[in-house]
Amino acid sequence: MRAVATVVGALAVTTLGLTPSAAADVQSKQWYLGPMQAEKMWKVSTGKGVKIAVIDSGVNANTSSLKGQVLTDEVPKSVAYRATDDYDGHGTTIAELIAGTGAGGGLQGLAPGAKIVPFRVKFEDLKGSAEELKKTPDSTTAIKAAADTDVKIINMSFGAGGPSSNEEAAIDYAASKGKLLIASVGNDGQKSGDTIGYPAASPYVVGVASTDASGRVSKFSSHGGFVDLSAPGQNFPGWCDSTFRSYCDNVNGTSSAAAIASGSAALIWSAHPDWTVNQVTRALVDTAGRSWPKNKPSTYLGYGAVRPRVVLANPHYNPGPANIDPLRKENGGDLLAKSASASSSSGQTSSSASASTPSQAPEKGSGGGTSAAGSSTESSSDSNSTLWVALGAVAVIVVVGGGSVALVRARRAR
Repeated sequence: MRAVATVVGALAVTTLGLTPSAAADVQSKQWYLGPMQAEKMWKVSTGKGVKIAVIDSGVNANTSSLKGQVLTDEVPKSVAYRATDDYDGHGTTIAELIAGTGAGGGLQGLAPGAKIVPFRVKFEDLKGSAEELKKTPDSTTAIKAAADTDVKIINMSFGAGGPSSNEEAAIDYAASKGKLLIASVGNDGQKSGDTIGYPAASPYVVGVASTDASGRVSKFSSHGGFVDLSAPGQNFPGWCDSTFRSYCDNVNGTSSAAAIASGSAALIWSAHPDWTVNQVTRALVDTAGRSWPKNKPSTYLGYGAVRPRVVLANPHYNPGPANIDPLRKENGGDLLAKSASASSSSGQTSSSASASTPSQAPEKGSGGGTSAAGSSTESSSDSNSTLWVALGAVAVIVVVGGGSVALVRARRAR
């Protein structure tokens, strides 16, 4: 996860160079592809027809895995400055995890049929001349610009404290346009308290936590009242500098987990192109692997581990009503209804807010959120704090901490 304005947890990286010469070497380390039954899912859906905006450090469209996958000509001119110049490999890693083809020994994306629309934004560690910094858009501007394109999903693997009114407005605007907003919850899990920032903690944003290969919640994964889903985010390769000569081993972070969640959503939406963001969100939440009641989302894992396979394997899966927010009660109402009300009273469709942090969304409206707001907090007395979750066909153990922990999160209303 990248930081905007303030550091919310840098992507942890073990810098062991890996030459991307043998696909088997790099892709064998993407341990989640097997348990998620990627090969089986690709027989039903590859994400074809779905465009995903990656708002990040830029996306290098020339890596072997991304050739032909990045729609550089579809980036709005107002935010297109150096969109394919990635100064540290973060955005390119996210793009490859979502839609990489795996060609040339590169990372294999979960939704290789999907396409990426890149947005390079201003992070606090962005280096360059004053002119470059001036021309590089901030995340708020990028979110609003992405909302006006035909992308279906907006991936935001970054975060910071906040939110500002502009950030909230950009998020609302994108949600009102029917975009599925997905963000990383952050990498401050070993800090005390609720460490999740924005845009993850914003209404209508799906906040994604990280798990490791054994199914345990990653120690670095932030937790709190706005975690919505979990996905693999640890111990697989990624780019870690601007040279793109070799991958680094063990690129860890909720940034990667958000990418896997975005890829999962793309697989579902591609298989059901007529579904709305409400239906895709409902499918992600309803089929998530969990061992606790759906109405009591975990502080660490939200509604559970993403399992797009469950949706794709069931041709009769019922996604529910298209125009009703599956979490409207928790979100303080249905976004479409609120937008209509705002439109009639102010003559505008909706306002927008900018995002700034890793993941978690308290209220997800038509924009695809999955968090709840204002629910009560309960805690588990289980001494091992161990949960069993089916990631694919394989049951994995998810440890959410040592000793007793609060498993049910309190959701904050707007």
